Amino acid sequence: MNELQKQEPVQDLDRLVEGVIGAAYEVSNTLGCGFLEKVYERALVAEMAAREHHADRHVPFPVFYKGASLGTYFADLVVERRLIVELKCVETFTNVHLARCLNYLRAAQLKLALLINFQHPKMQWRRLIL
Repeated sequence: MNELQKQEPVQDLDRLVEGVIGAAYEVSNTLGCGFLEKVYERALVAEMAAREHHADRHVPFPVFYKGASLGTYFADLVVERRLIVELKCVETFTNVHLARCLNYLRAAQLKLALLINFQHPKMQWRRLIL
């Protein structure tokens, strides 16, 4: 856990999560289902910018094993440098999706992620805490 996370009030992170979920619902309600992940990603970044939340796309995080670099993974979105957002267009979340998200949190040294699924008429989401 980095210094920023230790000092950050939980309420601030909760408000950020609520803002991202609200933006995702707006994207889902406006576009509907049936597009590829990239379309929802671009729309979500635009919607969050309209709500004054900064989101970086395809943020690299190195993965290490016993001090040796194994490579890099890329988060779909990182919002305000505090929240990982992984987007999916799948029938249902699987344990693999959840495990990957938790691994992303470890690699990024963050504590909270949102997994969002735009596959269905009603958007689905999960909050994952490390």
